Amino acid sequence: MQLRFFTMPMHPLGKDWLQSLAEDREAFILADELAFTEGYCGEHLTDPEENITSSVMFIASLAHATRRIRLGTGTVNMPNHHPVNLAASLARLDHMLGGRFILGTSPGALPSDADADRPAMFLEAVNHLLAIWRGEAPCNLKGEFWNVSTARTHLPETGMGIIPRPRQPPHPPIVVTAVAPFSQGATEAAARGWDPISANFRMPVWLKSHWQKYVEGCGRAGRAANPANWRIAKTICVAEDDATARRYATDPGSPYRCYYNSLFKKLKRRGALGVFKTRRDQPDDEVTLDDVSEQLIIHGSPQRGAGQVLALREQTGAFGTLLYAGMGWKDRELGRKSMILLAEKVRTLLQAALPTQVAA
Repeated sequence: MQLRFFTMPMHPLGKDWLQSLAEDREAFILADELAFTEGYCGEHLTDPEENITSSVMFIASLAHATRRIRLGTGTVNMPNHHPVNLAASLARLDHMLGGRFILGTSPGALPSDADADRPAMFLEAVNHLLAIWRGEAPCNLKGEFWNVSTARTHLPETGMGIIPRPRQPPHPPIVVTAVAPFSQGATEAAARGWDPISANFRMPVWLKSHWQKYVEGCGRAGRAANPANWRIAKTICVAEDDATARRYATDPGSPYRCYYNSLFKKLKRRGALGVFKTRRDQPDDEVTLDDVSEQLIIHGSPQRGAGQVLALREQTGAFGTLLYAGMGWKDRELGRKSMILLAEKVRTLLQAALPTQVAA
């Protein structure tokens, strides 16, 4: 089990944007120093709370501030980008990172970011993107949403009309986020050679279904379903003692509570509280913020935190990667300490409990 980092941080409305971006960058740099092996950042165009508008730009700002950690879009929302612009930008980013880039991709979920047929746009954009990287100039692609052609403008003697390729041929590793129980998206992704990230806001009872659908997709592709490739994101707060961790994770105004309060309100307004349900027929009025927070936030001392991770593993089955879901930092020292204790103490306890399955 490896430790990796994922964040779509929530910041209070009105918080200085420069300060929040600086804190988010600091978290990634710290993850690199603590030997987290991957770090992912999401994006939203129209949400001042989730205010990283371009995961590509944000990751580019970390290219020379990090050394070892592989950095990924978590995710880049395909309907919001022209495939050519994205192909060129991601290729450049992979070169800036020296081949440390991972492409996390999705249709996006925030209603205000795109009022369109997102699944269809996502599929076409991904197919165009991969065709651009795998093909030879001149490019000539037709679709429902985008037509891409350099046939008339391609000048091979000068290189004009050639769209840049990533450093990692034929393309960087690709991951997708799995949210829905028995996610068909996880199956289709696995069939294409991609790997899943189980979202940190999905109730644990459903996570095992993501693995089942991943196995199904791998079977279609004739490849082995390796638990090392299954990434589960979890909301975790580790402190020196249980009381401090519980307070910082669950008190009103804590960054963890604010995160789930914001998600809860947005999903309730959209009639989408099913994300937080533990059974399909559960009425909306049974879903409460207190219950959501209690079930989705792991908090405690290193010993208690490790125990909860192991209990999760008993429920889900073996998974290869624990993604620490980064929150905004209301208290910088407690925010940093949580990551440090996870890397230095919780990881050691997990190594002792799973000696043949936990990587440093």
